[in-house]
Amino acid sequence: MATSFSSLPIVDVSALKQPEPSDGDIGALSAQLYDVFATTGFAYIVNAPLSFDHAEIFRLAKEFFALDSGTKMKLAKKSFQPGHANTYRGYFPTQPHLALDNLKEGFEIGSRTTSYESLPSPSQDKINLSEPNVWPNKELFAAQARLEQLYEELQTFASQLLSLLAVSLGKAPDFFCSWLVDPLSTLRLLHYPPVPQDPKTVLDEGPVKLSCTPHTDSGILTLLYQDSTGGLEVLNASGDWIPAPSVPGSIVVNIGDLMAQVSNGRLTATMHRVRAPRPKPSSSGDAFGRFSIPFFFEPGEACIVTPVDGDDEVVIYGEHVRKKMSTWVEFQDDSGYDTASTTG
Repeated sequence: MATSFSSLPIVDVSALKQPEPSDGDIGALSAQLYDVFATTGFAYIVNAPLSFDHAEIFRLAKEFFALDSGTKMKLAKKSFQPGHANTYRGYFPTQPHLALDNLKEGFEIGSRTTSYESLPSPSQDKINLSEPNVWPNKELFAAQARLEQLYEELQTFASQLLSLLAVSLGKAPDFFCSWLVDPLSTLRLLHYPPVPQDPKTVLDEGPVKLSCTPHTDSGILTLLYQDSTGGLEVLNASGDWIPAPSVPGSIVVNIGDLMAQVSNGRLTATMHRVRAPRPKPSSSGDAFGRFSIPFFFEPGEACIVTPVDGDDEVVIYGEHVRKKMSTWVEFQDDSGYDTASTTG
């Protein structure tokens, strides 16, 4: 359960950069991660073993969202472009006409190495969770290879964190390895355009304007790159929304619903939200809004998940995430119809 924290802790994981971290380093880091995720559910991670810096990651996001609307809509999911085949991966535009909190556009990619031939047919479902990625023409967008590499590095890093959490829960480091077959992990590029001052165009929660309503994440872990605009807030046990501003060089990591469930509540999935950005004049007069890049670390669709303490309750991850998706407005079409439903 989350405590009455007043800020997010910072965890240095530089030990993971070593080819063979010592048992002492692994034990200490595992214990530290357990402490922060059991009491806060969120942490700033610094010195992660990744080859990308923040400047490049946000440059890649800006490069994508700078594409013209027609090019981006060629990648739009079927709920936005009925003639398209992609239902889960690809682009989604802002939808202020459906939900006043959905003031963001996004582009989502999954694994490029998933063995699609080994997966069950999605014919009974309206959303194919394990479908291939879609990409812009390489002549218009040359960053595909770098984003694919970023995905792979984040998947590897998140797997290292999961191994540390296994140790912290009294299990072997490879306890969760079966979760990582054909993972549904998603790298999501998000752009929150500046919010107009017209109160009809934003969600009004008292004096607070939101571009993402309070929620918890569905999977194992979320790794988030946020820009200097900020906006992320985390709910503590006293009911206070605690700002989580950008810390240079850090990745915000939080526990998802699935990890909280399989740990029997020892690790906590903490409610969080995003304040709407306001236009900020730059030296050039441009106002871009806010960018963030979350990586949702998830098991495979067919993964059978059991609690670490041997409880009889099991979860098939594909079923778990579909239930969660029914509340996501980016998986509703213009009529508000629930496209994530598996009921025909």
